[in-house]
Amino acid sequence: MNEDIRPIVDDWPYRPGKVSVRKVVGEAGRPKIQMRLDLGLIQMEPTGRPDGKRPEGFESLLSYHQDRLEKFRRKHRTELGFELSPEECRKLREESLMYYHRYLSCFILEDYDQVIRDTQRNVELFDLCNRYAAKKADRMMLEQYRPYVIMMNTRAKAHRAMDNDEYARALTIIKAGLKAIKKIYVDIDQTEDFKLSMEATTLRQLGRRIRRKLPVDEETVLERKLRKAVSLEQFEEAARLRDRLERMKHNEENQQEDSGPK
Repeated sequence: MNEDIRPIVDDWPYRPGKVSVRKVVGEAGRPKIQMRLDLGLIQMEPTGRPDGKRPEGFESLLSYHQDRLEKFRRKHRTELGFELSPEECRKLREESLMYYHRYLSCFILEDYDQVIRDTQRNVELFDLCNRYAAKKADRMMLEQYRPYVIMMNTRAKAHRAMDNDEYARALTIIKAGLKAIKKIYVDIDQTEDFKLSMEATTLRQLGRRIRRKLPVDEETVLERKLRKAVSLEQFEEAARLRDRLERMKHNEENQQEDSGPK
């Protein structure tokens, strides 16, 4: 059997600076996700652990260690004394990288539900290592990636809301994501770095796109025009706009009275 993958990668050129992803049908008609890299490609399962393995019979190493922790709590009625060895932390980090490749791929494929699941799962893995790693270095090693994972989780949730035409909700999601990322920078006394961070910049840009899609009522538009006319000392235009606003508010009050209890 010819195991050279050159014909496959030649048919799918690598583009520097661009994340190239596709879905294919594998054995027995099962879907696979492929990401093109400079020297080849990565193939992943669309659900479960990306490499398709079940470590210790669990869906993932994270699930296995979460089960260990729960059993430890039940046995000792405390979590004090539960630890992750340096080797266990290393394997968990390697697993988190698999999920990173998949949630990045799924974001390109606009599978936002899977992005949300995989990013939330990696946050749980970060939390586990941060709290229970035996060595300080292992507790802190993944923390540098937390803002990025929260950003991707936020983007996926916002895009899912926009797909449902829930633009106000999408904007609320963006604000919550920015708040969560800012807290990370504040906690390590790097508040100024937050303002210039890639994560904050990306979410703010998405927030601006969302605001442009928000429906604007006529009253809000007139109020903006009135403020602009006043600032430019266009008093006749300002008076006209003010009259229109007063008539509009008067009509709204009459409609509310008419729709009240009889």
